[in-house]
Amino acid sequence: MKFDYDLLIIGAGSAGMAAAEIAPRMGARVALVERDRIGGDCLWTGCVPSKALIASARLAHGMRSASALGLPSADVAIDTAPVMDRVRRVQREIADTSDSPGHFEELGVTVLTGEAHLRDAHSAVVDGRAVSSRYILLATGSRPAVPPIDGLSEAGYLTSETLFTLERLPPSMIVIGGGPIAVEMAQAMRRLGVVVTMLEALPSILSREEPALSDRVRAILECEGVSVGTGVKVERVTRSGGVKTVAGKLAGNEHSWRADEILVATGRAPNVDSLSLDVAGVTHTKNGITVDERLRTSFSSVYAAGDVAGRFLFTHSAVSEATTALRNMFYPGSKPAATAVPWTTFTDPELGHAGVTSEDAAKSLGPGNVLVFGQSLSESDRARAEGENGEIVLVTDTKYRLLGAHVLATGAGDMMGSFADAIARRARLTPDFANAIQVYPTTSFSISQAAGQATYRQLSRPFLQAMRRIGDLVH
Repeated sequence: MKFDYDLLIIGAGSAGMAAAEIAPRMGARVALVERDRIGGDCLWTGCVPSKALIASARLAHGMRSASALGLPSADVAIDTAPVMDRVRRVQREIADTSDSPGHFEELGVTVLTGEAHLRDAHSAVVDGRAVSSRYILLATGSRPAVPPIDGLSEAGYLTSETLFTLERLPPSMIVIGGGPIAVEMAQAMRRLGVVVTMLEALPSILSREEPALSDRVRAILECEGVSVGTGVKVERVTRSGGVKTVAGKLAGNEHSWRADEILVATGRAPNVDSLSLDVAGVTHTKNGITVDERLRTSFSSVYAAGDVAGRFLFTHSAVSEATTALRNMFYPGSKPAATAVPWTTFTDPELGHAGVTSEDAAKSLGPGNVLVFGQSLSESDRARAEGENGEIVLVTDTKYRLLGAHVLATGAGDMMGSFADAIARRARLTPDFANAIQVYPTTSFSISQAAGQATYRQLSRPFLQAMRRIGDLVH
């Protein structure tokens, strides 16, 4: 059968763009379909605008706290209109270069604008035009999930899709949610002068993180002026004039919170509604399109990658999945999608995560089969010199094989890829980490100190103590 293309990519977010960059270099005839703007969530509503906002907020905080480093503090009033304008300027710069339709057309990709509906395992209809392809990659991403709160729609609210379109930030904000997006934006907006209240239904914020470190992040937020409520059951929202009121229960008692605006950050939902998956026979659930370890759907010619596959909702995992899907489409043999995917919550300091937490490890292996090594950065000369703090927590089994690594520190995100690789390789704290020489003075030097704890534990064993005494006698 002759196809119009070798690969039809539906969705031009992180996964779709990665596939469109690589596939033409493999000699494939490629079409890329996007119904809105190329760049997806990462460019327009996620990583790029949030990190641009965080950069401004971090500098504002540094100006206020400069006296801690012997410099005059500058507690100036902040007009957030120029900040928001810069956020959009950064987006436009990226959209006009690496994420532009022209960039992909120069690579030989056919860019199609419109909504795609699957017809079968090898074809789709795009804006009324039938397109056939040897393979199809579904990469339509996700969108903010909005809980069914009474009165929320009537009162009005923001999500990550609308927050960055504001001309300026409001004077006060209630953030509903306590995950990474909620926490990052709560800290950034508070540093830019917004009065922020964060309401989380679970007993703690950042519930997927190492508990001791998520508790430290909460303490940092509260120290900076964010009001944090956990175990909150939000029941209804009302609006009177320009003020919005969130009502619910806190510790079983009726409570209400008021602010100029509400940001809903309670998770993500896969973008599958417009794909006609049921018509085509592609299996899916509320969490996304069902895929096997090779990222194939219920059809061997249709793959899914990124948020819509419901595995890991991160840009870097979307890119990794896209490249894995291409390899499995066009090259002999198979490659499973990565399962050891690290991530980072970009608070200040950053909170990096690789592998499992100590709690999850204890549930899986039993408490007696898990070791936890913590290293406070209060003992780091680099952190002391720069007026910073944080902590490293390493989780191992009783053979010191690394199961999880959690870092609260400036630049923590830059460390997590190496930790994830070490976990996948079943590396051990001793000798692999303890014997590695880290540059001094860096935060990474504290990794050696944490790993050294495993060495000290081994040296205290009776057998090694006896060997040392024998050695003393020989010498």
